[in-house]
Amino acid sequence: MMMIRALTVLSLALALGACGELSLRKKAAAPPPSDLATEFAPPVAVTPLGAAGQTPQALDTTTAAEKTAALAAAPKGGERRLGRQVAALGSPADPGLWVQTSLVAAAVQGRVEAPNGTSLAVELRPGTGGALMSLAAYQALGLPLTDLPELTVFAP
Repeated sequence: MMMIRALTVLSLALALGACGELSLRKKAAAPPPSDLATEFAPPVAVTPLGAAGQTPQALDTTTAAEKTAALAAAPKGGERRLGRQVAALGSPADPGLWVQTSLVAAAVQGRVEAPNGTSLAVELRPGTGGALMSLAAYQALGLPLTDLPELTVFAP
């Protein structure tokens, strides 16, 4: 019985020692990791942003006169503050001065105020979650297109 235990312990010790030695050999012989994206996919030519696409100015079909009029629109009496929302850039293909927000249930003319204090008359459209703002509205408010401004939303 004692002999069987000794052989078992000796066998286990040899097996574990061999595993450690094998793992060291595998680590030393393993090839360097490869980038699977370039190993299995064809190379893609990349151009700087805007080099092959359209500029924001080309996508914005709102006229300077429309933006000026929206910026000059004074707050109307009786309007109420609906709340504040962080806005992201909406679809550049959707023209006009608009904000899609969960703060309204139906489309209505309203106003937004940017963090820099600039106020803009916009169409408030119903939405869900955070707000989306049109390309023209971003540009009229003088905001960088990558900003996520917190807007104060007003409606009649």
